[in-house]
Amino acid sequence: MGDRTCWLTSCVWSAHPVVVEYWTIEVLDEELSALRWRDAYGDALVEAAHTNLVVDWQWTRHPWGVALELGFAEEDHWLRFRALPVVRAALDAVPDRVSGLLIYTGRGGSYGSLVPRRPRPAPISTAAAAPLPVQRVELDVAARLEPAPEMMTSSPS
Repeated sequence: MGDRTCWLTSCVWSAHPVVVEYWTIEVLDEELSALRWRDAYGDALVEAAHTNLVVDWQWTRHPWGVALELGFAEEDHWLRFRALPVVRAALDAVPDRVSGLLIYTGRGGSYGSLVPRRPRPAPISTAAAAPLPVQRVELDVAARLEPAPEMMTSSPS
């Protein structure tokens, strides 16, 4: 069938290369820990994902909760997974039903962008604003240095 590589929190099938679309179910901590929610419903969610042809899955623990990242080859597989009663029951049982559940496309948490950012110039700690242009002022110094009148009237005899 294909090679299967499994770890404690994820499993990858590498039978043939496919384009994988990821969806993330992120559960935030509240009075009850999201980690306890994962312990209670994690196996059922992963089993349901396998029955709907998940290609890649991974649990990620964050300081604010847990995230289940699921990779399916087709969006239809995700929609069938999402509609299963066991999945709906698990999502209804999150610690904070009002604001403690996030479901979105893409990898979750702080995974990073698929498109790398354009490099920015390195910051320079000694950078300062460019000096403003100084207007050149010319003074007629000779006109201002006229001799005092008493020096002009006294002449040696």
